[in-house]
Amino acid sequence: QVQLVESGGGLVQTGGSLRLSCTSSKSIDEFGIMGWYRPAPGQQRELVARVTASDVPDYITSVKGRFTASRDWSGYKVYLEMNNLKPEDTGVYYCNIWGVNNDWGPGTQVTVSS
Repeated sequence: QVQLVESGGGLVQTGGSLRLSCTSSKSIDEFGIMGWYRPAPGQQRELVARVTASDVPDYITSVKGRFTASRDWSGYKVYLEMNNLKPEDTGVYYCNIWGVNNDWGPGTQVTVSS
């Protein structure tokens, strides 16, 4: 198992920005794809964004153009830059290895007020 710890959440107004960080206990270079997740109606978590080992990101439609996922070339961090935040972005955000049954970290709370 890999321990992952998220940080950077907070309370912002609609239109504000936050930068989330995810720190791994092991180098993530071997993991392939890292994902960012948040709760969604009818499911425990939805994949919001993911980034490949080559730092190529992919996003769900609702956050395209507003969120940017990236990896730190030190090999131990991934980031989620969130701009033009909306109230529907509110939730606890988690990072994890995509497609692997790894334990979830504590998450970081993002609250967007209207």
